[in-house]
Amino acid sequence: MKAWAITKTIKIENNSPPLELIDIPVPEPEDEEIQIRVKACGVCHTEIDEIEGRTPPNTFPVIPGHQVAGVVEKTGKGVVKFKRGDRVAVGWIFSSCGKCKYCVSDRENLCEDFKATGRDANGGYGEFMKINENFAFLIPENFSEIEAAPLLCAGAIGYRSLRLTGLKNGEILGLFGFGASAHLVLKTVKYMFPSSPVFVFARSPAEREFAIELGAAWGGDFSEKPPSKIDCAIDTTPVWKPVLDCLYVLKPGGRLIINAIRKEDDDKNLLAKLNYPDHLWLEKEIKSVANVTRKDIEEFLKLASQIPLKPEVEEYPFEEANRAIIDLKQRKIRGAKVLKIS
Repeated sequence: MKAWAITKTIKIENNSPPLELIDIPVPEPEDEEIQIRVKACGVCHTEIDEIEGRTPPNTFPVIPGHQVAGVVEKTGKGVVKFKRGDRVAVGWIFSSCGKCKYCVSDRENLCEDFKATGRDANGGYGEFMKINENFAFLIPENFSEIEAAPLLCAGAIGYRSLRLTGLKNGEILGLFGFGASAHLVLKTVKYMFPSSPVFVFARSPAEREFAIELGAAWGGDFSEKPPSKIDCAIDTTPVWKPVLDCLYVLKPGGRLIINAIRKEDDDKNLLAKLNYPDHLWLEKEIKSVANVTRKDIEEFLKLASQIPLKPEVEEYPFEEANRAIIDLKQRKIRGAKVLKIS
């Protein structure tokens, strides 16, 4: 089968393709595993972090991609949840130990043996992949594979972040950064909390305009003063500046959720400007999001189907995986980028 692979960690540049096209055997399903013919795979900032070495794969080559939508081609011995022809999806969580205190309490995202799809195991930038049936999910009938793919990470991690904010209907939510995840959070808030205004803080004027198109009550740069202070916020950016900007406009008792797998060091020095009275006093909180659980994905797919939540998608042919990665790196973002595999 053909697949795009990360073969080494490199700095992504305009003229250096970050992924290499390889030809490898189709993975055969073992006990309790399903083989998936991949139809679509979302393109995520985490792929950039893997390629550039901020969250590197343990071995090379590895096939990236953790927003996978496809069809069951084969089933291994003991599979009971799926049959050939079922439309299925795979997210960031590839496996966990199943035995620790986190796994037995639906918090397998915190398991020490957490394995990530497309980093610790081959993912969806290829024609086929395999996975244990307990870590795959049925795609709701009202979504195509292209539409379903962004729901598996951008959607599910956004949903987890939104729950962790504790937002109540009528309260103001701030979104810092407006890419694939944030645009799905905005759409979800419009359904779940119809009386809650959403303020969007983004560097790009195009992203701010896009947010207003989708129903944001206000859009501005990170350091712009919003119409009023916010009750809670989600930061999806890889930099530190929005953290300080957010804490400054957060109401007493407000909570900031950092939805990022890492933060870059380039502007880390800004943390020296953290001022206790302005940024932390009056019980303001900061909480990170780590990975997703299977329950997050199951709940979000059900909710997305009910809304119905249709992501804004920019589609790329399989052959142009490198262009998709480079476009994302260059912040050419409007919704979610998806590779059409087959």
